[in-house]
Amino acid sequence: MNKYESVYVINASIGDEAINGKVAKFNELIATNGGNVTKVDEWGKRRLAYPIDYVTEGYYVLINFEGDSELPKELERNFRIDESVIRFVVIRVDE
Repeated sequence: MNKYESVYVINASIGDEAINGKVAKFNELIATNGGNVTKVDEWGKRRLAYPIDYVTEGYYVLINFEGDSELPKELERNFRIDESVIRFVVIRVDE
């Protein structure tokens, strides 16, 4: 299994309960697609460097996970579909 790292930014104006639900949703998505979440680091609310669609604050989350080569594609697809995700990046980590 390959190791991956993902950072995504959720719109902070949706509320704390909704943010926790989104984080749990993406962690569960990785697990249901045969992956293994090794570390979740929630950085919290931070001011964006520049406004994105008039949004100035975001909730940053870093996830380290393991999975096959199709898992990042599915995760990125779900990030794109979810309107509360402002930005995201998924990279493969070399050992």
